[in-house]
This record gives sequence, C-alpha cells and structure tokens, in this order.
Amino acid sequence: MINVRPLLLLLGLFLAVLAGLMLVPVGFSLYHNEGLVQDFLLSAALTGGVAFVALGSSWGCKVTLHTRDFYLFTTLTWFVVALFAALPFTFFHAISYTDAFFETMSGITTTGSTVMSGLDTAPWSILIWRSLLQWLGGIGFIAVGVAILPMINVGGMRLFRTESSDWSDKSLPRTKLIGRALVKVYVVLTLLCGVGYYLSGMTVFEAINHAMTTVSTGGYSTTDSSMTHFSVAAHWNGTLFMFLSGLPMLLYVQSIYRRSMAPWNDQQVRGYTRFVIAASLALAIWLARAQDMDFFPALTLAAFNLVSVVTTTGFASTDYSLWGPAANIIFFLLMFVGACSGSTSGAIKIFRFQLARAIVMKALRQHIHPNAVVPQRYNRRPINEDILRSLVAFTMLFMVTIAALSLFLVLVGVDPISSLTGAVTAVTNVGPGLGEVIGPAGNFSSLPDSAKWALSVGMLLGRLEIVTVAVLFLRTFWGY
Repeated sequence: MINVRPLLLLLGLFLAVLAGLMLVPVGFSLYHNEGLVQDFLLSAALTGGVAFVALGSSWGCKVTLHTRDFYLFTTLTWFVVALFAALPFTFFHAISYTDAFFETMSGITTTGSTVMSGLDTAPWSILIWRSLLQWLGGIGFIAVGVAILPMINVGGMRLFRTESSDWSDKSLPRTKLIGRALVKVYVVLTLLCGVGYYLSGMTVFEAINHAMTTVSTGGYSTTDSSMTHFSVAAHWNGTLFMFLSGLPMLLYVQSIYRRSMAPWNDQQVRGYTRFVIAASLALAIWLARAQDMDFFPALTLAAFNLVSVVTTTGFASTDYSLWGPAANIIFFLLMFVGACSGSTSGAIKIFRFQLARAIVMKALRQHIHPNAVVPQRYNRRPINEDILRSLVAFTMLFMVTIAALSLFLVLVGVDPISSLTGAVTAVTNVGPGLGEVIGPAGNFSSLPDSAKWALSVGMLLGRLEIVTVAVLFLRTFWGY
C-alpha cells in the first residue's frame, strides 16, 4: 500500500517552500512598479493554503517511504509543483493556464522551451520567476539523481549508488551534510557564472538570470534573441559553465573533501570531456569551411551551441538550423547525447553510451571467440545483469515515448519536422527544436493546446528518466 500521509506531508512542505519563493518576485515588482504584486501574493496565498491543508492533515505522522513510495513521490512532486508554480504566469496579462503550465513545466524540468515572447520588455518579476524555476528545478533534479534514481535502479543508475554510499560513509558521515555540500557547490557555480557574465558586459539583472539558467542547464533568457544579444565573452563564459554544470555535482564535493582530482578519475567525465572537445573542433572546422568564416568565430559558434545542446541547456547564439542540412542532422543527433549522470542535464547521458559500447564490443568479440569470458567493468566496477536490463528498459521506453509523442503531435495538426524534433527536445529536455516554428529562432506558442499538454508530459517523463513515471501505469504498482 502507498503511504499517503507521509506523501501529503512532504508535498505540503514543498508547496510551503514554493509559496515562500513566490514572494521573491514581489520585491522586483514593487521596486519597478510593475503592478504584479497582487498576482504573486494571490499565487502565494493559494499555494500556501493548499500546503497548510496538506500539512495539517498529515502532521505528526512518521515519514517512512518504501521503494514504491519513492516512484510516486518523485512524480507527484514535479507535477504538483508545476500546477501551482504556473499561477503567476496565469495572472500575467491573460496567459492561458495551458501556456502557463507549459512554461512552468519547461522551467522546473530545465527544458527551456517557451511560449513567451516580448521578453526584452517583460516585467522583471516575471523574468526572475522563470529563472528561479529553472534554478530550483536544477538543484531538485541533482537531489533526485543522486539520492533517489540510483536507489530505485532507473536506467542503470545503480552504478552510481555504491560510489555515493562508500564516499558518504568515509568523508561526510551524514546524508544531510552531502545535501548541504551539493547545494553549496551549486550556489558557488551560480555565483561564479554570474560574475563572469557581469564582467562580459551583462547588467547585474541579466547576469543573475543567465547564471541561474546556465548552471541549471535550463536555457531561459531575458531576451527573445537568447544569447545572440550578448558579447563573445558572454558566449565563452556560458560555454564554460554549461560544460561544468554537465559534470556530476557529487564529484565536485568529493574533490573538495578528498582534495583530489575526483572528476577526472571518473570514466564518464573523461568520455564527456573528450567528446565535447573533439566534436566542437570538428564542427568549428566544418563551419569555417562551409560558411567561409575565420576559425575563432567559427569555434565560438560551434562550441557554444554544441555544448548548449549536449548539456540540454538550450541557449542559442545563432539560428544553427540555417547552416544547412548537415547541421540540422548533427544538432538533431546531439539532442540525444546529454552530459553526465548526477548533473542538471537531461537526455540519454554519456554513461549509457559507454555501457552500450561495452555491450557491443563484448558481442563482437564473442562472435570471434564464442566461448571467451569477456568481463565488463565501468569505473573499475563490474556491470551486472541487473544494470544491463535496466539500461535496455530505459532505452526502449525512451524511444517508444519519442515515437508516441511525435505521432500524437502529427495527429493534432503539427507539421512533421516540428512534431519529431519537438518530441525529441521535450523528452531530452533540450529546449528548442528544429524548423521555422520551434527552432532556435522560434517558440512553441503557435502549437495547439493539446500539443502543449502532451509536450509538458514529455518534459516530465524525460526529466524523471521515464521509468520513474512509467511504473505508475502498471496495475501491479497499485496492488491489483
């Protein structure tokens, strides 16, 4: 049976925190006399009221969650928070609740797809709320990725469970301290990124917003033209911190407490770093020749946009869909990659490609030597059958989800290119798709409401690694 009261207690706590955070944009609205104070206060009151009821009905209960409860709690948290976090957008100059929910789900899942335009003249309170949603979603997923997904063995993530527990026992004696250390690393990265943006020519407000959406690999901007509006120095600062945010946050903490180069000792990090450098250089060389550009401007464009897509941030410094058919194929394939497990990025992630490579190499060797014993290890740890099964299950569900979502979008009237790339960008949490409608220079506002709801579900599925949500639809999950 599901432990209802502990779930209500935890959801109530999350909503209470959300209600408090809704007061942050109030200060911006008051300072700039934007007239949105009432909207945020009403949103906070409604959210706080529901939180009060949830807490009141479950206060004093013992919080004991089993594996089944973790699946439901993780999914419900993201969905319920999105329901209430959408309220300020709903009250803002007649945005429909469908658009508000889409914008919010895109924010907290750090996807970065948007239905909003006119950002250059939008109220500061709305802009800071968008950025805050992505920043909170980023640290929230780090917590889920480090603490919950390995525990319930989603998509091979049990590989990282042993490493986390071994380290926590030796270096930080309590899980609470690990959580605090992760938050500190996240905050420090955000501050450093913000300083870098400010020194590159952004205003303080622009630097704060872009730092939050860079480190969370979310991609919301304060301008419709995204990063095109800013300097080359800002692009390189963004490239650096998007890359750093694609690394496992837990390894930063390990490096600090062990005073070692823990990230570079990780097989996933080495693969991610080599891939980004090699792919950026190759794309820059191709771009310089194809577009007749000097190498450094080509490298700036290639590195920024490639890292943005690979880390599923979704910033754009140019409309790369105009680079030609080859570029469209390249960026479409890059949407699937993702950065490292335990980071804020989405998509398939590097470690799954590395595991798949190990499986393929073993199969090829056994074609030559059928009786050979080929041991499989990852980060000096054995890859067992349980991990391989979960990897296959994740990959299958990942592809089926994209196919089903693409088909649904076509059936509700979305063009094929937007349907396919929209489904991929939602499930991988990249942000922009390809084509004239939802490409780097467009947005999702023209899509029908049914498509926006479907894409919102796709974002949630992708953010929670699909399996976490999929098990809720099994009759056996509910005890039937």
